[in-house]
Amino acid sequence: MRARDGDAKAWDALYDRLKGRVWAVARAHRLSREDAQDVCQLTWMLMLTHMKTIREPESVGAWLASTAGHESLRLLKRSGRQVPTGDAFEFEGIDPMAPAPDARLLADERQKAVWDALELLKPECQRLLRLRMAEFSYKEICDLLGRPPGSIGPTQRRCLDQLRERLGGFEPGEGAS
Repeated sequence: MRARDGDAKAWDALYDRLKGRVWAVARAHRLSREDAQDVCQLTWMLMLTHMKTIREPESVGAWLASTAGHESLRLLKRSGRQVPTGDAFEFEGIDPMAPAPDARLLADERQKAVWDALELLKPECQRLLRLRMAEFSYKEICDLLGRPPGSIGPTQRRCLDQLRERLGGFEPGEGAS
């Protein structure tokens, strides 16, 4: 790892590549913006301090995420003993980027509804839509299904219409985050 050997450009590249992950871990612990910044700064300082002990360079991202998580929990534990003071408007509100508490449950229910509706379609539609979801190209799908070029688009449209009908008009991507 060149960053470990003192290469400033390699360090900058490492930081640029992984700073978002460290930030996301800190914010996932619902820390305030300032506390998340402190955790990020401490995590990168610890990375600098312990860089020589990391044996597998490909695990640096996991090490940073784990360290940010530990430091977030440590900060939360310490802050639980402190009583905030001041006016209510001074405190940071709910993170507007945080998903609603029930968002994951709703997303799971939507996904199950789509898969259940897909199971009710004709096998040809199921195969076509599964191949499209797996991001095969039109040419690859034509080859796999033995269909002529130009027939996939209209067939896919008909299959999606049938899927929408089975879902009661609900759009598969509707409300997804």
